[in-house]
Amino acid sequence: MSSFSGLSVALSSLIAQRQALDVAGQNIANANTVGYTRQRADMQAVEALSAPTMYSSSLVAGHGVKVTSIERLGDIFLDARLRSETSGAAFHRGQAAALSRLESSMTEPANTGVAAQLAQFWAGWQDVGNSPDDLAARNVLLGDAAALVSRISGGYRDVETQWSQLRTETATLVTEVNTTASAVAHLNEQIRSILVSGGSANELMDQRSLLVTKLSGLVGAEGREREDGTLDVMVAGNALVRGVDAKQIAVAGSQVMTEATVLPPTDDRVRLVWAANPDVPLAAEGGTLASHVASLAPGGLLASAATRWNSLAETLRTTVNGAHTAALGLDGVGGREFFGTGPGPAATALRVAITDPTHVAAATAGAGALDGTAADGIAQLAGSPTGPDAAWRAFVVDVGVQTRAATQRATVTEKARSTAENLQLSASSVDLDEETVTLLAYQRAYEGAARVMTAIDEMLDVLINRTGVVGR
Repeated sequence: MSSFSGLSVALSSLIAQRQALDVAGQNIANANTVGYTRQRADMQAVEALSAPTMYSSSLVAGHGVKVTSIERLGDIFLDARLRSETSGAAFHRGQAAALSRLESSMTEPANTGVAAQLAQFWAGWQDVGNSPDDLAARNVLLGDAAALVSRISGGYRDVETQWSQLRTETATLVTEVNTTASAVAHLNEQIRSILVSGGSANELMDQRSLLVTKLSGLVGAEGREREDGTLDVMVAGNALVRGVDAKQIAVAGSQVMTEATVLPPTDDRVRLVWAANPDVPLAAEGGTLASHVASLAPGGLLASAATRWNSLAETLRTTVNGAHTAALGLDGVGGREFFGTGPGPAATALRVAITDPTHVAAATAGAGALDGTAADGIAQLAGSPTGPDAAWRAFVVDVGVQTRAATQRATVTEKARSTAENLQLSASSVDLDEETVTLLAYQRAYEGAARVMTAIDEMLDVLINRTGVVGR
């Protein structure tokens, strides 16, 4: 090795330590950047180029140091765990939110709830039974019945509104999934091009990782890294993004809640499909979209609630009509139905069929027009184990239990997601104390290389300018 080669060795160290300092500075600059993964400069000694031969005259120490790569210090296993936990947490959070909204629409216990309206309705029958000849009591009963019918219809309409809003939100989330998937495919293309040319694409990888985690929360996506640096995004075992190509998904099915969308089986059910092939379903297993589709599906959360409202209306109609048709009104005529029905769902089709207060049947056949025993008997239906009150209590309790269970599951899965996120951040986020120590280490190495270069320069100065007299 010549004296001049020592300058090359010192220079290689200066360059390498400066590059490492730049990487540490990049880490510090992005200490608060969301999704940034810390980096390190990997160094490698440059080996001697001479090979031992019979003419070798001396040992060669090497040719310095070089930066071989700038490594992104992430953990693919922690990333995968975070995506899995994000998928589950988003699903259960969506279920809990839908149930909480459904529960709040039932307004129980409250003076405006169905339970209070039923109690007032039965009390109206009791008043008619106590005063069969009082037309005012009969009119009050008809008013209470109309209010009860309106409350049942309103409860069904609330479910219908929630269904429509959830359907609209599902379409919006599908658009967001498609946009995000296209962005991941574009980043894959950029990352592959940079890596092929020998550059560093760590910052683009950070952006891509954030987008894939977002897709996990939306549709339960998973990531699979490939050798060329690209990342495939899988949903239920199918590729949403493969290399630089992104597939589009769509939501199919009815835009409004109808009997066809409530009662299975149906071809009009809301479902996720592949946009290029709508006949192929996309069975997402996690994420907010999977939760929405499950809530909108026939037999799902909202469909079950709509069915229960219809069942309540049917129970009320058949129970009251069964007793009312056997009794007589003030005009001595019987066989009239108190509640009628029309087209459409039972909850919205229910109506009060009696308009004339004298047609309210309160008397038992053969007991006289002013008898009130039949009305008293109808009032006692409030305690029937198969009556509307029992059906309503079962409905309210069922929704309450489901809401509580869903909220607990959402809390547990969110804690699991938070734990996974903290573990991922502990491995990938920037530690300012660690970076400070790293900066000092690279700084001292830079100073040492500079001192080596100064020493060699002084040696060469003595050799060239102060040794011998040439040309005199």
